[in-house]
Amino acid sequence: MESVKSEQITQPNAGLGKNGLLDRFFKLTEHRTTVKTELLAGLTTFVTMAYIIFVNPNIMADAGVDHGAAFVATCIGAALGCFLMGLYANWPVGLAPGMGLNAFFTYTVVGEMGYSWETALGAVFISGVLFMIMSLSRIREWLLNSIPMSLRFAMGAGVGLFLGLIGLKTAGIVVDSPATLITMGSFGEPNALLAAVCFLMIAVLSHRNVFGAILVSMLAVTAIGWGMGLVEFGGVVSMPPSLAPTFLAMDIKGAFNISMVSVILAFLFVNMFDTAGTLMGVAHRAKLVDDDGQIQNLSKALKADSTSSVIGAMVGCPPVTSYVESASGVAAGGRTGLTAIAVGILFLCAMFFAPLAGMIPAYATAGALIYVAMLMMSGMAHIDWEDLTDTIPAIVTVVMMPLTFSIANGIALGFLTYATLKILTGQRSKVSVSLYVLCIIFIAKFAFL
Repeated sequence: MESVKSEQITQPNAGLGKNGLLDRFFKLTEHRTTVKTELLAGLTTFVTMAYIIFVNPNIMADAGVDHGAAFVATCIGAALGCFLMGLYANWPVGLAPGMGLNAFFTYTVVGEMGYSWETALGAVFISGVLFMIMSLSRIREWLLNSIPMSLRFAMGAGVGLFLGLIGLKTAGIVVDSPATLITMGSFGEPNALLAAVCFLMIAVLSHRNVFGAILVSMLAVTAIGWGMGLVEFGGVVSMPPSLAPTFLAMDIKGAFNISMVSVILAFLFVNMFDTAGTLMGVAHRAKLVDDDGQIQNLSKALKADSTSSVIGAMVGCPPVTSYVESASGVAAGGRTGLTAIAVGILFLCAMFFAPLAGMIPAYATAGALIYVAMLMMSGMAHIDWEDLTDTIPAIVTVVMMPLTFSIANGIALGFLTYATLKILTGQRSKVSVSLYVLCIIFIAKFAFL
């Protein structure tokens, strides 16, 4: 009898079923995890993606959005997305406004195209609704399967390069030139130097697996700037600013414009493919794949993600999407939606740190942007470099996003190049019906807009 008791105590799952309601709702025992493990995993995920609460408001402020409201919207949009993912899909995935998509929102849709940020939010709302409709039907699978793998990877890498250029420009490391369009700035300028220091610090700390490397580096460089008199201390904790300037401020009617079609499609495609890639990657790491290779609750996770974009637009966020940083929480043991719930609660708590968010300077934000851009470029490794009819369209997509300063233009030119090369080289079967439809839309865009 004693040996039986001893064996029960030493079993790895002993005690996992004693968590009551949480255990039954999140199926902790089934996923071989505990409440403590899930909460620690949530903390890990939050710290690795918390940089967004500083970066996103700074980017949105450049579009004319009230910084305080953008900060609160970021926290609320992320929290609601996390709660939806945790409660509905039971996945250990954190969500927040997407990097790259927020830059496209500000610097292309508002800055270059001249639309108001309210209209841009309307486009985000519409793209979110379309994503929801696709997630509720078979259109999602049809569209996901019809877009070539090379273009899917190229879109992610192109967004990264676009984000990197914005970071370099913001820091003053890259500046405009009448003779060559762009040239290198001066590292004698404090902003450029501190942005470079921030980027290198993040890279070194990440390589050494330091907990919260991006957040730590941004705060450290901000402290250096404060010591140099470049940053004014405004406090750390306060009541959250008002959300009123952005709440339900989206101009949906203004977004129903023929010239906004490519913008809506850009938001939709980048969000959809980025989400699919992130969720599938996290699913394998979290062992959410059954013996038949089917991913558990993938459909629910996609629905939660798409719904989050709609909710985010309502509070004033660019598309809210799943974060690949969630893999850090999975590595810490996160297996269920309780991890996502913990991330959401921490985002709500972050609302009380608005003064600190207001202190984070542009050069600290730029350093983080450049680093994240480098990570996003890794998708190029998965492209088939032996087939030029795959490689060339991918390169066109990646290069034209930053050079035209538009994610939408990069996607359009890449798709058109792919279809043209496949047709002219006798590979019509590789051009899907949906790709033909998209190409017609893009041709109309370039011809008449």
